[in-house]
Amino acid sequence: MSGPAMTGADLLVLHALRCGGHSGPSRVAATTGLAASEAESELIDLAVAGLVTRTAGDFGGWSLTEAGRAADAERITWELEAAGARTAVTAAYEDFLVLNPELLDLCTAWQLRSVDGVMTVNDHGDPSYDARVLAAFAGLDRRASAVCADLAAALPRFGRYRTRLAGALERARAGALEHVTDTTASYHTVWAELHEDLLATLGIPR
Repeated sequence: MSGPAMTGADLLVLHALRCGGHSGPSRVAATTGLAASEAESELIDLAVAGLVTRTAGDFGGWSLTEAGRAADAERITWELEAAGARTAVTAAYEDFLVLNPELLDLCTAWQLRSVDGVMTVNDHGDPSYDARVLAAFAGLDRRASAVCADLAAALPRFGRYRTRLAGALERARAGALEHVTDTTASYHTVWAELHEDLLATLGIPR
């Protein structure tokens, strides 16, 4: 298989939309590590090529076209095979699946808590409770860092997830509690993007 021409920033931007869905330029920049101006320039070029489309308005943003989704699948499959990384990424994915139920349980514990035996929305009025959940997140994150390291060693583009997960947890522990589950930069959202990336990269249907 000959390699497709798209291998640099354009692939990072295209794949960010594949894993994160409908996004504005600032989110694409944060996801890829590109400067905002470079991310927007790549989005415009991809739109000219018919691979992405832009929706205007207050809730507007960029998303893949069907051609863009197909192009992304072709290019990341080529990237995986060219790097000889399928075995390593598959092993890391299996390690990720061990951690995934724990992550989901922790997100539930962050959003809901038992009060007098009744599950209720966590209003974050009990700092000690939140601190215990965040400590459990930190323990999970230490184990996730090994998975991310294995992925980044296999395919360097996976390296951004370690940076983004650590940053989200650091901001949450500093008091920006929305970075646990409630923003597009939250730990939960980045984790979900990593899950989607692993599925897409390995060609595993949901």
